[in-house]
Amino acid sequence: MRERGEPSVVHEPAGRQPVVREPAVWPEEFVARPRDRDALLVLASLEGIIPRDLHALAWREGSAAGCLRAIRRGAVGTDNDRTIAAAVRPDEVRKALAACGARARAPGDDEYPEALLHLADPPVCVFIRGQRLVPWPTAVTVVGSRTCTPYGHEIAEGIGAGLADAGVAVVSGAALGIDAASHEGALRAGGRTAAVLGSGIDVAYPRSNARLIDAIATDGQVLSEYPPGVPARPYRFPARNRLVAALGLAVVVVEGAEGSGSLITADFAQQLGRHILAVPGPVTAPQSAVPNELIRDLATLVRGPQDVLEAIGMAPVGATEDDDHPVPPGLSVEERAVLHRVSGASAAVEAVADAAGVSPARTLAALAALELRGLVASDGGRYRRTSSRSRRGW
Repeated sequence: MRERGEPSVVHEPAGRQPVVREPAVWPEEFVARPRDRDALLVLASLEGIIPRDLHALAWREGSAAGCLRAIRRGAVGTDNDRTIAAAVRPDEVRKALAACGARARAPGDDEYPEALLHLADPPVCVFIRGQRLVPWPTAVTVVGSRTCTPYGHEIAEGIGAGLADAGVAVVSGAALGIDAASHEGALRAGGRTAAVLGSGIDVAYPRSNARLIDAIATDGQVLSEYPPGVPARPYRFPARNRLVAALGLAVVVVEGAEGSGSLITADFAQQLGRHILAVPGPVTAPQSAVPNELIRDLATLVRGPQDVLEAIGMAPVGATEDDDHPVPPGLSVEERAVLHRVSGASAAVEAVADAAGVSPARTLAALAALELRGLVASDGGRYRRTSSRSRRGW
C-alpha cells in the first residue's frame, strides 16, 4: 500500500480552474494478514455500506479485519450488512472464485488497476477473470445505447477494432448494443479488451452476452467489484459506470437517448479529468441525443478510431507532424502521448501531464526517456520539442 498518491487533475466545467485530487490511498496494513484477506471477501459482499464510507472506515480502523469487526458490532453499516457478515464464509467465496476462474485483488495488489484509485469511492476489492492485468495498458472506454442503430454498431465496432489495432485496450460494460460492438471490434482485431460487470464476476448480464463475456475473459479481462453469485440489479449499473469511466484515458460516447447511462459515464469521466469524446448523429434521431449534447457542451467530436487516437496523443508508428518533428518507432503509449503534447515552446511538467491525460509522475518518467532519445530538451524543469536537425539519432 502507498502512504501518498500522485495527484490527478480533475477538469471542471468551462470557466472554472481544474482542481487537483489526491488518489484515494489505503492504510499500509489494510490487508497485511491472512485474517484481513478473509475479511476483505466479506466486506466485498456487503450491500448496505457504500464504497466511500468503507474507504473512510478503513482509515479509522486500519485493517480489513478491523473494518469487519466495526460492522459486526454495529458501529457502522446496516442490519442487513450484519446479517450478511454473519452468513458469508470466506472459504466458500474462494471456492466460488476458483470455480469460475476468477481471483480477488485488493488496493495495492499488482493487478488492482491504479486508475481506480482516482475515484472518490474506489472499490475495496476487484474480482478479475482472464489475463493478468500487469501492467494495465493504455485504454479507452467506449459506451453507448443498448438499443443502438446499425450506424452506431458499425461505428463502435470500427472504433474498437481501430483502437485495438493501435495497441490500445478497449473498456466497456459488456451490455447489448454499443458496448458489445466495441468489445467485438477489439476481439476481431486481436487486441485487448476489458469488460466491467454490474453483477457478480460469474454472472453474465445480459445472459445473451454470456458467450461474448467468456471470449473477453479468454483474450482480455472481465472485472467486477461484486463477488460470485451477486445478481444484476438496476442500482448496480451506475456504480459499474464509475469503474468503466476510470479505467480509460478517454470516454467515447457513440449513441445514447436522453436519460441514457452513457451520460452518467460521461459525468464520471468529467469528474476524473478524462477526455470526453462523442460521435455525432442526426439531430432528429433520439439515439443521437446524448452524444450531440455532449459535443455541444464539452466533448470532442470524433468520426472514427483515428480521431480518438489523436485525442489521446497517439499517432501511427512512423507518422510525422512535420519535417522537423518526426515520430520515431519504438515509443511506449505514454511516451507518444507526452511527446504529442510537447511543442517548440517550453512547458511545465504539470501542463504536459494535463494535456496528455497522464499522471505527473508518469509524465516526468516519459519526458526523461524522451530526453535520452533527443526528442525533447529540458531547461530549468520545463520541456520543449527538439527539431530533427538537432538530434544525433534515435
